[in-house]
Amino acid sequence: MFPKCTVWGAFENDLLVGIIAFREDWIDQLYVLPGAQGTGVGTALLGIAGLSLWTFQRNDAARRFYEKRGFVVAKVTDGSENEEREPDVLYSWVASEEAMR
Repeated sequence: MFPKCTVWGAFENDLLVGIIAFREDWIDQLYVLPGAQGTGVGTALLGIAGLSLWTFQRNDAARRFYEKRGFVVAKVTDGSENEEREPDVLYSWVASEEAMR
């Protein structure tokens, strides 16, 4: 599924509750089950690497999550060059101890 990525999972008992797939300094995927959101799973997965990622401009929940953890906007596009044709935002992570709390 992610042939060029490192993939880590977060488990609660025997249930996979989140994954992060990344390469070098780039997040390809970050998913946390809705029932596990807000419990620190996503933050723990981000702590594995300092990274960059894209998200859609309209994805307010994701944008708040990333910004709270120290990601900063590096670029905003109209979406004309992505496959979804959806306006998006490139974030870069600036690691800080406070962001990982």
